[in-house]
Parts: sequence; C-alpha cells; structure tokens
Amino acid sequence: MSSTLELRRKVRDAYSDAALHPEDEHAFPSGRSFAESLGYPADLLRELPPECTEAFSGVSTVSLLAEMPEYGVILDLGCGAGLDSLIAARRAGHLSRLIGIDFSIPMLDRARQSMRAAAVTNMIVCQADAERLPLRDNSIDLALVNGIFNLNPARDEIFRELGRVTKPGGAVFAAELVLKEMLPADQRSSESNWFA
Repeated sequence: MSSTLELRRKVRDAYSDAALHPEDEHAFPSGRSFAESLGYPADLLRELPPECTEAFSGVSTVSLLAEMPEYGVILDLGCGAGLDSLIAARRAGHLSRLIGIDFSIPMLDRARQSMRAAAVTNMIVCQADAERLPLRDNSIDLALVNGIFNLNPARDEIFRELGRVTKPGGAVFAAELVLKEMLPADQRSSESNWFA
C-alpha cells in the first residue's frame, strides 16, 4: 500500500459501498445470513430493521455476549449499520445511553434509519476515526468493538483511545479475526488481505 491514508480511504470506500449496495458481492462477508452464521439468532434479526441487518459486517456476536451496564454509557466503536448498537441499546434498557461511532457516512446513514425504524431513543451515532474519539476521558462504561482492528493500521492508537475513554472498572468487549500463522511476505503487502 502506498500510504496509510490511501489504505484508510480504500477500506472506508469498501464499507461505504456495502452500505449503499448491500445486495452486491463484496470483498468481505456481510448481510443478515452472515450475521446468522456468526450466531445472531434468526428471530432477533427478523425483529430488527433491514437497514442494519442487510449491511451488517463483523466477526462475532459482541452485543449478545457482553454484560450490559444497567445505567451506563455504551460505545459501539465501528458501529457500521447499527446492528450491535440496536441490540445493545435494547439489552441495556432505556436508562442507558449508547454512542455509535463509525468512519463511513453511508453506514451511519443506515444506523440512523435503523434507529428511527426501531424507535430507539437512547442512542446516537456520529462520524469519527477510531484513533481520535470525540469523547471525554473516563466517560464510557462498556465499549463494544466488532472487528475493526484488522482494518486500521493505527491499532496502538485505537487501544490507547479505548483506554482513555473507558472508566476505571469499565470494560472493553472486542472481537477480531486472528491468523494462526504469519502470512508470507508477498501476501502481507497485498491490498486484498485487508479484507480477507
């Protein structure tokens, strides 16, 4: 890759395209059937707006597995179309607040549509980079991160930001794909491996 900025642009464009054209084939798995294959219950997915299920992309069921704070502030970092955000907002209840952050405007548009369709009132979404969060220190009780680390070369900065915004005693619940062994050098530099 020629530069980190170019890589970020290509990743953002790929995910934005998945939001704009979820029915198309993409370089990464997405959609409702993919969410089911990860373990999201079909009944639950049927209850959620199609705007969030059609463009879902993640690696795990973090919003189902994490323990929700009863009166806390939840961050869904890399919220995409909002599937995990909606599930977490429902599970935590109306006394909690959820903040969804993503770098793709088309994904955030879908998340907003999903919020309106589901009549969720304890949730907001905004555009920002994961390594520069627009949040105060120690302001988050629980952070959900569903598969963004492999897509951003600024991993150290993301971990620092999560540490900065999470309250003492708070939790970060993250999932990511991990290789069992190092890729050969010629494959490590391949752009396609950022989505494999």
